[in-house]
Amino acid sequence: MAVKLFDYTTCGLEVTKSSVVTGGLRGFHLRDLTWPPHFCNSPQTSTIENDTMADQPVPPPTPPTPPAEPVTEFNIGDEFGTAKRNLPPAGIVLICIAAVAVIVGIFAFKERAKPQGAGSIDFVTAAEVPGQNLILSAVTITLHNAGGRPLWISTLKARLTTADGKTFDDEAASGVDLDRYAQSFPVLKENAQPALLPETKIRAGGEQKGTLVVSFPVSKQAFDERKSLTVTIQPYDQPLPVILIK
Repeated sequence: MAVKLFDYTTCGLEVTKSSVVTGGLRGFHLRDLTWPPHFCNSPQTSTIENDTMADQPVPPPTPPTPPAEPVTEFNIGDEFGTAKRNLPPAGIVLICIAAVAVIVGIFAFKERAKPQGAGSIDFVTAAEVPGQNLILSAVTITLHNAGGRPLWISTLKARLTTADGKTFDDEAASGVDLDRYAQSFPVLKENAQPALLPETKIRAGGEQKGTLVVSFPVSKQAFDERKSLTVTIQPYDQPLPVILIK
C-alpha cells in the first residue's frame, strides 16, 4: 500500500519564525502566500512503501463451498406420536392376532378339564308307591375310570325330565334302603347289581357296575313317558362330574 505525501521542499520554501520565506524567494511575507504556494507547478509526491504489509503472507484461496444437502422435512409429532408411524400395517396386525387366537384356542381345547370317568345307564326299572303319587326307580349303571389314578365317588344324583319339560332331582338312597325297597317292590331287583354308594373306589383304568335307587314325585305313567333320565357322579378332587344320560 502506497501513501502520497506533499513535499514542501520541492517548491524551495522554508518558513522561519521571522515570517520570511527563504530558499530563493525572499521579501515575501507569510500573509502574502497561499497554501500550497501557487508557484509550485505541481506537487511532487513520494511513495512510502509499507514494508510490514509487504512482508505479510498471501492467504490461501478459500476452498469452494460444497453444495448444501437437501433439507428433509421432520415432524417429531408425526414421527413418534401416531399409530401410523409406530405400528405395522393393519393387515399384518390382524393376521398376527388371528394366529395367536388359533394357537390359544388349540391349547385351551387340549388342556381343558375333562371328566375322569365315563360310563352308561344299563337298566332302569320303576315301581309306583300306592296312593302317594311317587315312584321308586332302580337305575343300574357301569362306570369306567379313564384317569391315571383311582376314582373316589363323592356323590350320586339322578334327574328326571318329564315329557312336558319338568325336572325332578334326588340323591341315591343308602344301601340299607336299597335292600328294604327291593323287599317291598321286587320289580326293583330286576337286572340289579350291588348298590353303588358314595366312597366307592374304582382303580385307575378299572370299571364298576352298580345300582342306585331314587324316587320322584310323579306317576308311573309320567315316569315311563319321560324325556330323559340323567345320573351324575361327582368324584373327589375333580372339577367335572361324570354325567350319564338315557
